[in-house]
Amino acid sequence: MWTGALAATRGPGGRRRHQIAILPWSDPAMDNVVAHGPATARRAFLLLQGPHGPFFAALGRMLEAAGAQVWRVGFNRGDRVFWPRRSGYIAHTGTLDAWPDRLAGILDDKQITDLVLYGDTRPVHARAVAIAKARGLTVHIFEEGYLRPYWVTYERDGSNGNSALMAMDVADMRAALGRAASDMPEAPAHWGAMRHHVFYGALYHALVLLANRRYGGFRPHRVLSVAQEFRLYLRRLVLAPLLWADRVAATRRIKTGGFPYHLVLLQLEHDSNFRAHSPFATTRDFLEMVIAGFARGAARHHHLVFKAHPLEDGRIHQRRDIRALARTHGVAHRVHYVRGGKLAGLLDHARSAVTVNSTAAQQALWRGLPLRAFGNAVYSKPEFASTQPLAEFFARPWRPDAEAYRDYRLYLLETSQIAGNFYSVRGRRQLLRQVVDMILAPQDPYRALQSGAAAHRQQLHLVR
Repeated sequence: MWTGALAATRGPGGRRRHQIAILPWSDPAMDNVVAHGPATARRAFLLLQGPHGPFFAALGRMLEAAGAQVWRVGFNRGDRVFWPRRSGYIAHTGTLDAWPDRLAGILDDKQITDLVLYGDTRPVHARAVAIAKARGLTVHIFEEGYLRPYWVTYERDGSNGNSALMAMDVADMRAALGRAASDMPEAPAHWGAMRHHVFYGALYHALVLLANRRYGGFRPHRVLSVAQEFRLYLRRLVLAPLLWADRVAATRRIKTGGFPYHLVLLQLEHDSNFRAHSPFATTRDFLEMVIAGFARGAARHHHLVFKAHPLEDGRIHQRRDIRALARTHGVAHRVHYVRGGKLAGLLDHARSAVTVNSTAAQQALWRGLPLRAFGNAVYSKPEFASTQPLAEFFARPWRPDAEAYRDYRLYLLETSQIAGNFYSVRGRRQLLRQVVDMILAPQDPYRALQSGAAAHRQQLHLVR
């Protein structure tokens, strides 16, 4: 798949025709997938922005195979290329202010019954969700998995801090599970599709940067311009060997240091979960609070390890800020920074974990580590997420209720967490085997389990 994509983008003169060819009309993830059963009742799906890559195109074809009508709104050249067919495509070339009226016209004209999108907080999506809910439409939301790395999240009406999980307690989940409980697959220690994720992200931003003339009203939902985003993706790809060497050296120093350490799970400052569902305006605000709490409360022989997000691209100066703050609080010799990479090896030897609201915290809880989280998160339940003041947490952290977390995790695996990923062929194939039936079901995953209507779930061992 990669070779073909690169060859196409290197076509003579980089003409548009060759750029479009990077995504074939038949996505490999759709091979050997056959729709069975009667066509669904009259449903008309409108897809907005999806994950970078071919997933939404494959999802649209599967929904059409089930008998539904499918339309896709594109806001830039990247959206257009990742919907590589003429039928069903609607371009929005206007501004964000013009979007609500444009959307209302589309909903009326196409008689839309269902809205599908990736993440619910970017401006075009937040406005669309509000309009769809006011009209009584069904809103389907995809996100990266709450139980990363090899699961995808599918919910209705809201995700992360807007998820229905926020209002549920562990007792509710246990009641819904009833006797449906089964053994849980263990989370693997790798992302599963990182190189595909980075590649599609770089390609998407290149298309928006170089071929976006038609979409004059488009503005990215993040602070940086498209050109800046593209340069960061390119820099990350070019410097990958050096970043890998730096990460390996830092990890080795920690693993061979022989000191107890607490692990801080950093997030992307521009990520919607951090921006919309945390109490911090910037990552530096969080860093300062953590280092100050560590200096006041942790034993003097303990160390503090900051683990960067795997997709951290240098747009903010995390390492520089951490070093400066550590010097200010007199703990510079006990503070470490690790660039991206795998999380499991560091978690296996940590004493506790601290985060804003990173989904990586689920891996800490799965290992029974004490966890302190500060933002709104679906796992912030009193049974397993500490509410201690930070200095006290570093001194004597509460341990999570392992049985409660096991039930919570099983509940997620039986409802909103679907094995697969958006970016690799194998991951999309596995995801599509289950998620289309869930989209077409009359109930959302949580209500389906409660009512006994949830289908059998295929889990991770099928995609390894």
